[in-house]
Amino acid sequence: MKTLKTLFLAVAALALFGATSAMAEILISTAGPMTGQYASFGEQMRRGAEMAVKDINAAGGVLGQKLKLTVGDDACDPKQAVAVANKFASQGVVFVAGHFCSGSSIPASKVYEEENILQISPASTNPKLTEEGGPNVFRVCGRDDQQGIVAGNFLAAKYGNKNIAILHDKTAYGKGLADETKKQLNKRGYKEAMYEAYTAGEKDYSALVSKMKSKKIDVFYVGGYHTEAGLMIRQADDQRYNVQLVSGDALVTDEFWKITGKAGEGTLMTFSPDPRKNPVALKIVKEFRDTGYEPEGYTLYTYGAIQAWVQAVEKARSTDTTKVIGALRSTKFDTVLGKIGFDKKGDVTAPGYVWYEWKGGTYDYK
Repeated sequence: MKTLKTLFLAVAALALFGATSAMAEILISTAGPMTGQYASFGEQMRRGAEMAVKDINAAGGVLGQKLKLTVGDDACDPKQAVAVANKFASQGVVFVAGHFCSGSSIPASKVYEEENILQISPASTNPKLTEEGGPNVFRVCGRDDQQGIVAGNFLAAKYGNKNIAILHDKTAYGKGLADETKKQLNKRGYKEAMYEAYTAGEKDYSALVSKMKSKKIDVFYVGGYHTEAGLMIRQADDQRYNVQLVSGDALVTDEFWKITGKAGEGTLMTFSPDPRKNPVALKIVKEFRDTGYEPEGYTLYTYGAIQAWVQAVEKARSTDTTKVIGALRSTKFDTVLGKIGFDKKGDVTAPGYVWYEWKGGTYDYK
């Protein structure tokens, strides 16, 4: 009988140890286009999240527990994003640093609101994300209505008396950005010579390029991603058509130059101030570079999103979403992006957009 009792106590102790071990991890996630034509951005997010989790765990974790990261691939597809969000909910994820495409973040946010999961997007810029999203939705990047004002003012000031084309890829991000830019250009008293949609994912935009050439377009603004914009400017170069390409933050990847080569020289784009140059980020930037990876684009934005959540959890002394929301709305956070906070809508209170120029295969402040 004593032997059976001892065995029972041993089994109970093992079960308790297993439960305690399971409780010692907090499951968080990042989600974005890990595959497909925008996978370079998914890699930025994954790398940023992995490094953040590694560094936070090395420093003792959160509330005495370790973070565990799970990665979701939405391929920038709205339906796939919803499936990923539901999978996260079933796994017990408490926080998502994602998604990348606005067209994915917006429908996924509905799932997160229903399941009481906190979301901070490193990259989704469409205003609808925070305008229409629940109290659990935040972002550490800017908004298209901010970015569009900067782009529209630039086009009006430099190209107001020239022929301007505004193109978009029909997505929530691309069309939203193009329309905000068009709105500001028109507000300044200038009318675009051409406004047209194109289909993302195609390989040949020579007909669109020829149309711009025939209309004597001097500058074209692309509301869309680096793959299509890169093909357009390269195909314009193939036609010996000298035209200026202007676009937004989706061109912040070396993949753009791999597509364009020298044809991309002089391309202009808006993006937030480069966090790689922020003094508080230098140690982390070196950590990335020591592994052979350049933390461009949204790498540090994903890292910073996780930092902000962790600090909010520490202040709230809980991972409970309602409590963390309160901390996020009432605190400033020290991150690789600098000291940031959030307004009542969940938008970041940080410096706005600046201009970058592609030169010799790299982009830097204009």
